[in-house]
Amino acid sequence: MVSPRFGAHVSTAGGVSQAFARAESIGCQTMQIFTRNNNRWASKPLDPAEIARWQDLAASRDIRPIVSHAAYLINLGSPDDALWQKSIDAFVDELQRAEALGLLGVVIHPGSHMGRGETAGIERIARALDICHERTAGFSTLTLLETTAGSGNHLGYRFEHLAAIRAACARPERVATCFDTCHVLAAGYDFRTPEGYQRVMAEFDRVIGLEHLRCFHFNDSKHDVGSRKDRHTHIGEGHIGREPFGFIINDPRFSHIPMILETPKSKDLHEDVENLAVLRDLVLS
Repeated sequence: MVSPRFGAHVSTAGGVSQAFARAESIGCQTMQIFTRNNNRWASKPLDPAEIARWQDLAASRDIRPIVSHAAYLINLGSPDDALWQKSIDAFVDELQRAEALGLLGVVIHPGSHMGRGETAGIERIARALDICHERTAGFSTLTLLETTAGSGNHLGYRFEHLAAIRAACARPERVATCFDTCHVLAAGYDFRTPEGYQRVMAEFDRVIGLEHLRCFHFNDSKHDVGSRKDRHTHIGEGHIGREPFGFIINDPRFSHIPMILETPKSKDLHEDVENLAVLRDLVLS
């Protein structure tokens, strides 16, 4: 079995290329970044010189694949036309930045239907993605729909939501999935026993298809199964516990899928080092 590639969400403060040094300092083999301010609509374009530095480092460092995470303000399911269009423009920008950097994909929360109902929300998201993909025709960067905890009116807490969005897209080959462990547990999928793990993955395969799973977010959960609360904590310190991460890590079907931490951290990043060590200890020789 090929050894899994572990990493973390890494800061791009000072320029996107700065992420490589930070990732190397904590032992990442893969990583996730923001390519723009994650809490603002407007962001300066990437500097061509910075893109060139990124590309040089990407070619010389063994940190791959790399994904970005879309800004949190984006809601492709919004029934409000102005917000919906703003979200489309912002996600097109996310895809353009990711393509320029040669990233595997952009992870995005599918969106909130804001009270209009799940069917309407799914249709709205699929239409938005069609527009985004039309405006980025020929791109190799994937849209990675993330499983969600399901708080409020947010879609993506059922595997069926992600499958329906993908099926409704005109370019389904542009769409894949990011499996967040905290979110999946909070949404009600209990994978904490060997039997439960096999059951959840079989359901994912039946509904979405394991071939469309292209990224893992590894986060323990502060809340128990079915809580519908999105609260991350360190590996082994929440309601998931250590062992279930080992089920994923040692599943040969996922040896090629990046496994990325989104756990809390301080400036010296010692928590990432500790969490990565826990994950590596779970690899069976």
